[in-house]
Amino acid sequence: MEFYINSIAMRPYILAETNWYKLKDTQPDLAILPWGATEAHNNHLPYSTDNIEADQIISRSAGIAYDRGAKLIVLPTIPFGVNTGQADILLNINLNPSTQFSILKDVIQVLDRQGIRKFLIFNSHGGNEFKPLLRELGLLYPKMFLGVADFYKVLDKKDYFQLDGDHADEMETSLMLYLRPDLVLDKTHWGKGAERKINLKYFSENWAWTERKWSKVTADTGIGDPQFATREKGERYFLDLTEKIAEMLYELSTTEIGYA
Repeated sequence: MEFYINSIAMRPYILAETNWYKLKDTQPDLAILPWGATEAHNNHLPYSTDNIEADQIISRSAGIAYDRGAKLIVLPTIPFGVNTGQADILLNINLNPSTQFSILKDVIQVLDRQGIRKFLIFNSHGGNEFKPLLRELGLLYPKMFLGVADFYKVLDKKDYFQLDGDHADEMETSLMLYLRPDLVLDKTHWGKGAERKINLKYFSENWAWTERKWSKVTADTGIGDPQFATREKGERYFLDLTEKIAEMLYELSTTEIGYA
């Protein structure tokens, strides 16, 4: 790239890093909004885990797609997510779904007005549920393509990790050991991530749902044992993940959307 600050190249597809001089004569086809959360991740991972994952994964994916010719822009990450079930966990910051709706409406209104008609939420937090919000917003902005992608659903984790989990587990710990090892406590601090199940049989299956009360279901705020996590697993997962996401971003940016 031709722009440098402190010998680090600016990335023109990252809105927070680029400038008016670079953008004024461009017109992205696709805007991507990374969305994370600020919450405890077992004893050993930082509160910013979801935000770091969102930032790093979408930045590399978008860079690959951009270099292949995609016209896209990555918006700044929203650092707070829905944490209604974690109200008593210290400094887990909650955004209600209605607040998310308001944020999305304002962002989409700007994009629609400026002719950027493809919009993707890149989600890294399991508590965020954007489908109902996008259904309603789709009625308000019928010219917009509105989509969401959850990074943790892209690949089959069983191909990369020994143990299952969904919060500060082997997968997330491996990713953080690769992306930000300076923020991961040593292994003596890793909690077991054991999960207690509700004593209602059918609500332990997948077809009946109630929100988990976090302080009741976990002793260390993690769900999933991280004991087999390694940097090497995190690197392999990250590289495969970003390649596949890049393919999706390129297709979304360059394809005239229709139905056959």
